[in-house]
Amino acid sequence: MTASPPDATSGDWSAKQYTAFENERTRPVRDLVAAIPSKNVRRAVDLGCGPGNSTDVLAQRFPDAAVTGMDSSEDMVMAARKRLPRIGFEVSDIESWNPPQTFDVILANASLQWLPDHASLYPRLASKLTAGGSLAIQTPDNLEEPAHKLAREVAASSRWAAKIGDVKHPARHSAAYYYALLRPHVAQVDVWRTTYFHPLAGAAAVVEWFKGSALLPYLARLDANDKAAFIEQYKGEIAKAYPALDDGTVLLPFPRLFIVAVR
Repeated sequence: MTASPPDATSGDWSAKQYTAFENERTRPVRDLVAAIPSKNVRRAVDLGCGPGNSTDVLAQRFPDAAVTGMDSSEDMVMAARKRLPRIGFEVSDIESWNPPQTFDVILANASLQWLPDHASLYPRLASKLTAGGSLAIQTPDNLEEPAHKLAREVAASSRWAAKIGDVKHPARHSAAYYYALLRPHVAQVDVWRTTYFHPLAGAAAVVEWFKGSALLPYLARLDANDKAAFIEQYKGEIAKAYPALDDGTVLLPFPRLFIVAVR
């Protein structure tokens, strides 16, 4: 699994596409890492590290810890190594991640939403914590936002249904679901939801944002001509759903779910 999305032109996960909105994408992980209560952190890991922006936040919060990162995308790991040459990064998959050691902090920022079977995944990650260690998770909570709904509607339209009408994102669950799931395995669970409002330069910028995340499962199945046509149709719908302010700015609402579980 990767923390960042595939490139809209190739179907591969792209550090360049993801970091086009790095400040906006990094703000939630700053808020998440700031809420981690663990002290005396000796070992921390970033699962789905992307280009290393989240790992950088983690390392700054715990400067004395041995911090590592992993991502399933070679492009992302290459970017992370270039950004943070003193930190060890590896190409690996969260689903198969099963190290022998435990960790004082496990961070998963905008990565677990791409994976199925949270019912087994979340407790398994909690089991890798030391006593008093923290599992810190942030996932987009926006499947019912217009940007996602419109992607599904365009994909299901007559032009695209045969090629991408069956694309599905893995299921996401409520705050109550994750609280109940984790509570038997840890001493404390803190869950909250925040909606960020990102000022973007019009509908085209909104599309560029989602080319780096939600649209990639659709675009990965299309050739270059179809990609361009799909994006153009989607952009027209986005312009109607996210009207610009007088100065041309679109405020993109982006809800995210946060969890900090302490063992």
